[in-house]
Amino acid sequence: MANDPAPGIDGSVSEATLPRRHFALLFIALLTVAAGNTALQSVLPAIARVIHLPDMLVAIIFSFSALLWTFSAPYWARQSDIRGRKLLTIVGVAGFGVSMLGCGIAIYAGLNGWLAPLATFAVFASLRSLFGIFGSAANPATQAYVAARTTAAERTNALSSLSSAFGLGTIIGPALAPLFILGSAGLAGPLFAFAAIAVVVMIAVWRGVPNDDPRQFSNRDHRHHGAPSTEPSLAGGQTGASTLAAGAGRHQSLKLTDPRIRAFMIYGFGSGSIQAATSQTLGFLIIDRMDGGALAAQTSISIVFMAGAGATLLAQWGLIPMLRLTPPLLLRWGTVLAGLGTLGIALGHSFHLLVLSYALASLGYGLARPGFTAGASLAVGHNEQGAVAGAVTQVNGACFVLAPAIGIGLYELSPALPYWLAAGALVLLFSYAALAPALRRERVP
Repeated sequence: MANDPAPGIDGSVSEATLPRRHFALLFIALLTVAAGNTALQSVLPAIARVIHLPDMLVAIIFSFSALLWTFSAPYWARQSDIRGRKLLTIVGVAGFGVSMLGCGIAIYAGLNGWLAPLATFAVFASLRSLFGIFGSAANPATQAYVAARTTAAERTNALSSLSSAFGLGTIIGPALAPLFILGSAGLAGPLFAFAAIAVVVMIAVWRGVPNDDPRQFSNRDHRHHGAPSTEPSLAGGQTGASTLAAGAGRHQSLKLTDPRIRAFMIYGFGSGSIQAATSQTLGFLIIDRMDGGALAAQTSISIVFMAGAGATLLAQWGLIPMLRLTPPLLLRWGTVLAGLGTLGIALGHSFHLLVLSYALASLGYGLARPGFTAGASLAVGHNEQGAVAGAVTQVNGACFVLAPAIGIGLYELSPALPYWLAAGALVLLFSYAALAPALRRERVP
């Protein structure tokens, strides 16, 4: 089994442990959740403008969903050991699908004037909460399923391949969203489309993935555990923390104030909050700077977010492995590039400059986020890898609870204000990364 080929980025794994078709179905389940969620995020600014919802309410919707996700994800990670990983994967995809269908109906009613704007918001937010509560079940369940069926040598590559579904989803979601804005469904079309896709994926997982009911299998099949992840977002892909936690198995918690990781937690919260605040406002900025109205700007919004997601994946899949940069260098270079890109967004009024600037900022965050994760991981011992990965995930989730609302609040004062303040905050964060002893220290893996 040790000589079997390790999984690649395309999801191929050893037939002796986890057949490729089973891995592919789990990969598609996560890809669907991530792509649908980011598709929704890319069209919601246009929806809000057409329905005349205040921008702040859009931020509240996503902040509330992220908060529910943060609290529910650990619960589902534990439940997957009790009820089986296949069942919990289906629960996650079902929660996503029902939420998308319900939100699509609410948006369709609002677009056609059947619901008042505030009523549309109330119904949409209630149905969106289903995603925050149940959608978080899919990631830890699929991780645990894969971890239990791969050898130690295969596991890291298999889990990394699986987690790449979230990164790919951030590209595919915005790319597909404009294609589904069709006919009478209009801007609600992408939501209906992904709800239908979710049904197909649920049936495929139910029929194609073997059952793993813990009452029918040995404890060996349930000794590996999935890890909670942050909600998939346009602000970027996963940092790798959940992969580390899933590979580590059971672990105790680690305080965020632990002296060994405190500086990394401060940096991670600062950079993640800045990214969340500026990404949340970008769709509205594009609508306001482009001529032609909210609906006409949707393709431009999708292109910008696709460029950002592509730059993030370029950093994490290409530059980091090729250049072999250490965590201190990733933190500093990532902050510099993110700051330059953010400054470009503040200054740029042309569409091309917005695309390039957001891609540059995303490239920077794509370096900084793994630097934060790897640095924290190297600061603790081997038996604490699951604990530090849990702390990283906790910080990443916290970034999306208040920061989006703060970004929208600043945007309502002045459209360029969030980006000017973010650029200034990134200068301070670079100084912190350059001066804090813990963030400057080179560690040997």
